[in-house]
Amino acid sequence: MNAVAIDLDALGDTQSLWRAWLEDAARRFAAIAALDPVSLPRDRAAAAAQLDAWAARGVGDWHAALARFAEDHAALHLRRDPEVGAALRRLAGARIGVFTDAPEPLARVALAQLGATRHVGAVETGAGAFDRVRQRLGPHAAVVRTRAELLRLRD
Repeated sequence: MNAVAIDLDALGDTQSLWRAWLEDAARRFAAIAALDPVSLPRDRAAAAAQLDAWAARGVGDWHAALARFAEDHAALHLRRDPEVGAALRRLAGARIGVFTDAPEPLARVALAQLGATRHVGAVETGAGAFDRVRQRLGPHAAVVRTRAELLRLRD
């Protein structure tokens, strides 16, 4: 196997960190602008587009707020998985790319917290991330969307 495109959430579930940040942001910025986390799309790329529009109303840089929150709280939401780590080590020599609909600050912090940064050569985030990582890795790259699929690559 020469190349593998891996969904970030196959390495560790980043959804709880994202939801916690949305709840924190809703409380933190309530006096400036209304943010209802429940009304945002589940797709984080689509949610980011709405957050960009929200920020344009003078709220500020939500990317920086997300980065700070993720750095402060990642350890509460993400744990290194020895089996995932072993699977990544077995892929040594293959080009590994990670894709996610999550914004870049969350993806960067999550990869570091999960101990995967050194294994990954390409990271694509947001809308179209899967297509971009496949373009970088080539059309024959294996695609891994779940932890179970990643662990099966070890066999």
